Amino acid sequence: MEPKAHHLIIGLFTLIAVASALLFALWLAKSSADREWAYYEIEFDHAVSGLVKGNPVLYSGVEVGSVLELNLDHSNPGHVRVLVRVEEDVPVRKNTRAGMVLANITGSMSVQFSGGSKDSPILKGTRDNPAKIAAEPSAFNSLLTNGEALLTKAETLLISANQLLSEENTANLTALLRNAREASDSLLGSRDQLTAMLERIDDAGKRAAEAASKVSAVSDSANALLQTEGKSVLTNMNTAMASFQDTAARIDQLTRENEGALDSGLQGMGELAPALRELRNTLRNLNQFTRRLEQDPSGTLWGGPTMKEVSQ
Repeated sequence: MEPKAHHLIIGLFTLIAVASALLFALWLAKSSADREWAYYEIEFDHAVSGLVKGNPVLYSGVEVGSVLELNLDHSNPGHVRVLVRVEEDVPVRKNTRAGMVLANITGSMSVQFSGGSKDSPILKGTRDNPAKIAAEPSAFNSLLTNGEALLTKAETLLISANQLLSEENTANLTALLRNAREASDSLLGSRDQLTAMLERIDDAGKRAAEAASKVSAVSDSANALLQTEGKSVLTNMNTAMASFQDTAARIDQLTRENEGALDSGLQGMGELAPALRELRNTLRNLNQFTRRLEQDPSGTLWGGPTMKEVSQ
C-alpha cells in the first residue's frame, strides 16, 4: 500500500504543478491582452535587413513595444512600411524620430524612437488606422550603404600603392638609397678634412671679428679727435681766414682807392705787381683750403691731396 500511496502523492503534485503553470500562462496572456496599445506605421526609405516580426521597439533604449508587420510598398518598392505597437502611455509625439539600431552581434535590428518635445502634439493610432511616422536613416545603415563605395576607394588605393611600388620605382628607390649611403660614407671618410676646414673657418671668423673691433676702435678714436681737437683747429682756421679776408678786402679797397696814384708812382717798381699777384694767389689758395677743410676735415688734415697753386 505504501508504494501506491507514494505514486498517488507524486501524481497529485504533478497535476497541481501543471494546473498552476496553465493558470499562470492564462493570467499572463490575459494581462497582455488587457494591456492597451497604440499603433504606428513607420515608413523606411531604405533596406530594413535584420528587422523581423516580434523584434522589440525601444524608446531611448527602453523596450516599449514590438514589431507586428513588415510590408513592401508596392507603389515604391524602395520603401518598407513597418507596423509596430507601443504601450499607450508612452508619449510618442509628432516630432518623435524613428530609426533602427543594432540589437546584438548577430545582426538583429530593433526599432528605436527618440526625441519629441513637450510642446509637440501626441500621436495616437489604432490597428486599423495607425499613425504615420517617417523614419530617418541610422548611422549603421549609412555605414552599410556606403560600404561598397568605401571598398571601391580601398581597391583604388591598393592599385595606386601597387603602381607606386612597381619594379621600376623600387629599383630607382634602391639606387637612390645606395647613392645616399655612398655619399654618407664619403663624408665620413673626409671627416678629418671637414673638421680642419671648419676650424679654419672658425679662425677666420675670429680674425675678422678682431679686425672689425680694431677698425671700430680706430673709427671711434678718429671721431673723438675730430670732435675735440678738430673743432678747435677748424675754429682757429675760420678765425685766421676771416682775418685774411678782412686784410685782403682792405688791401683791395686801398688798391682801388689809390689805383691812379699807384699807377703813376709805381711805374718804376715793376716787381711790385708780381708780389701782389702772389698775394692774391695765396689768398685764393687759402680760400680753397678752407672750403676743402669744411667739406672733408679728416681727409684734408690727415692725408688728403696736396693743395695746388692756382695760376692767374
